[in-house]
Amino acid sequence: MAITELILVRHGESAGNVAALEADRSESHRIAVPSRDADVPLSALGLEQAAAVGRRLAALTPADRPDIVFSSPYRRAHETAVVALRAAALDADELRPVVDERLRDRELGILDTFTSIGVDAEFPEEAARRRCLGKFYYRPPGGEAWTDVALRLRSFIGDLDRHTDRTRALVVCHDAVVSLFRYICEGWDERRVLEEAALRPTPNASFTHLVHDGRAWKARAANATAHLQQAQVPVTEHSGANDVRS
Repeated sequence: MAITELILVRHGESAGNVAALEADRSESHRIAVPSRDADVPLSALGLEQAAAVGRRLAALTPADRPDIVFSSPYRRAHETAVVALRAAALDADELRPVVDERLRDRELGILDTFTSIGVDAEFPEEAARRRCLGKFYYRPPGGEAWTDVALRLRSFIGDLDRHTDRTRALVVCHDAVVSLFRYICEGWDERRVLEEAALRPTPNASFTHLVHDGRAWKARAANATAHLQQAQVPVTEHSGANDVRS
């Protein structure tokens, strides 16, 4: 294969993350998101986090910098990629983010914008079905199971072989997507991926670096946030599609 390094970055804090936190604090049934999920922008802090990602990229040696960039089509991820590349002075045409819909966040269907309390109160049968099937295989009506996201990521990873002239890819996406990249690449099982997501959640604007050594993918870094701390930018661990509603 040509691409042997994947630098996975979760998007910066979004307006949806902030709204979800407020909804949980007030024990609301619904999250007051400002738009449809695909159009939710970064918060002011999220923009700072994205710029810190860029400064980390700028500090890499030319040999360690990405030579191709992929992004989820969702605004919060694409915005993170654009801001980071601009901050790193790497926003030339050859590194323009390649938008790939397979990198989008997990779709929650009828449960979208509902808090955990809201799901239990307004969709008790779905809450019971999720408990029965388990977090990994449960698919809300109109939405996706974790396994559905894994299927589209397997397709994406398979297509990396087409980029024969590239070796290092930056992928800007979402927390569940980062978890499932590791599930696929590192050969995890259901128990391991759910345990990792619960115990070591993926912070906003964090780095996870996977390297293929010719035989298998291995994590060189996971959920790294030193670049945020060095820039004195707050680290946030807002749950996304990894939370209890998923």
